[in-house]
Amino acid sequence: MDWVRGETVGHGSFGKVSFVIPRNQSTLFSPSMVVKSCSASCSATLMNEKIILDELKGCPQIINCVGDSYSYENGEKLYNVLLEYACGGALSDKLKNSGDHRLPEFEVREYTKGLLRGIHYIHKSGYVHCDIKLPNILLGENGQVKIADFGLAKRAESKRDDKLRCELRGTPLYMSPEMVIGGEQNTPADIWALGCVVSEMATGNPVWRFSDISKLLMTIGLGDQLPEIPQNLSEEGKDFLEKCLMKDPKKRCTAEMLLEHPFVADEDDTVLSNYERCNSGSPSTSPRCPFDFPDWVSNNSAESVTCSITSLPSPAFQELMNWNDGSWSTSPAERIRELVCERKPETEWSTADGWISVR
Repeated sequence: MDWVRGETVGHGSFGKVSFVIPRNQSTLFSPSMVVKSCSASCSATLMNEKIILDELKGCPQIINCVGDSYSYENGEKLYNVLLEYACGGALSDKLKNSGDHRLPEFEVREYTKGLLRGIHYIHKSGYVHCDIKLPNILLGENGQVKIADFGLAKRAESKRDDKLRCELRGTPLYMSPEMVIGGEQNTPADIWALGCVVSEMATGNPVWRFSDISKLLMTIGLGDQLPEIPQNLSEEGKDFLEKCLMKDPKKRCTAEMLLEHPFVADEDDTVLSNYERCNSGSPSTSPRCPFDFPDWVSNNSAESVTCSITSLPSPAFQELMNWNDGSWSTSPAERIRELVCERKPETEWSTADGWISVR
C-alpha cells in the first residue's frame, strides 16, 4: 500500500501514531488505519509488537496489524507498523469524559467481557500481554474492545524467564505481587491487571493511590493488603474482582474460568457461546493447579488502602533500577528496597501517560 502520514493521533516515549492516508485517496476520506512509528535504530519494542500481533490475528478483541515498512523522513530512517484504527479512542478517555469519571455497571460488565475474550485468546496463543491497563484498551466503531500496545508482551513460561526476571515489564499501578517480589510475569499477572482495570472503571480511581513509588511497590509486594473492592459493585462484581485480585497467582482465576463467571456470562449471550464453541478444542495454556469455585462464592476479603492520587503513572518502567548485575535478592523486602532505593525513576509518577488524543 502506498501511503502518506496524516494527522498525529497520539505520541509517547516510543514515538508517535498518525493517520494513514492512501496516496490515491478519494475526496471523501474516512480513516481506517493508523501508523505507529519510531526510529529504526531503537525499533526492537515495535518489532516485537508487530511479530506478536501477526500471531494473534483473527481475534476481534485485539487490534489488527495490517503490515510494516521503513520510511525516510526529515533525514531519519523510521520503522512503521500499520494498525487498524479504533475510532472510539481509549477506554481511559471514555472514563475521563464520563460525568462522574466512572462507568455504570452494565458498561463495566460489557467492557470486561470483551477484554476477557481478548486476554483468553492471548493466553491460549501462548503469550502474556504484560501491560493491561485502560490506555491500552481501545474501542472500535460499535464500542467493541480492542486490546492494543503489545510492545512489552512475551511468551508465557519462556525458557528465558530467568534472564527476563532482571526486567520490570508494565505499569507499576497494575503490577501483580509476584512481579514486584520475584519478577514472575505469566498469565496470572494479566488477570491481576484485569482486576485493577475493572475496579478503575467502577470507581474512576486507580486501585492504589500512592504518589511515592517506594510505598506503592512495598504495598503491592509485601504484607497482606489487597486493593479495596468497590462497594458500588453488585455482589457478582465484587466476587469477580476477588477472584482476580488474589495474592497467590496459583489461586487466581484464569481468563477461561472468568468467562464463565456470572458477572460477564449469561444464558442469552450467543456471541460468547459461539466464541467458546469455536475454541472448545483448545485447552487453556494457563499453568494452574486444580482449583474449584463452587457457585462462585468467595470467602476472601480485601483490606482497604486509603491514600491520595487519582492519575496514572508512565508505562516506561523496564529499566527502572540497577539490578546488581542481574541477580535477585532472596528476601522480598530486600528486593523491593533495591527497586526503590538504588536509583530514582526519572518519570513523574503523579502524572498521566503523556498521550495526546485527537478525535
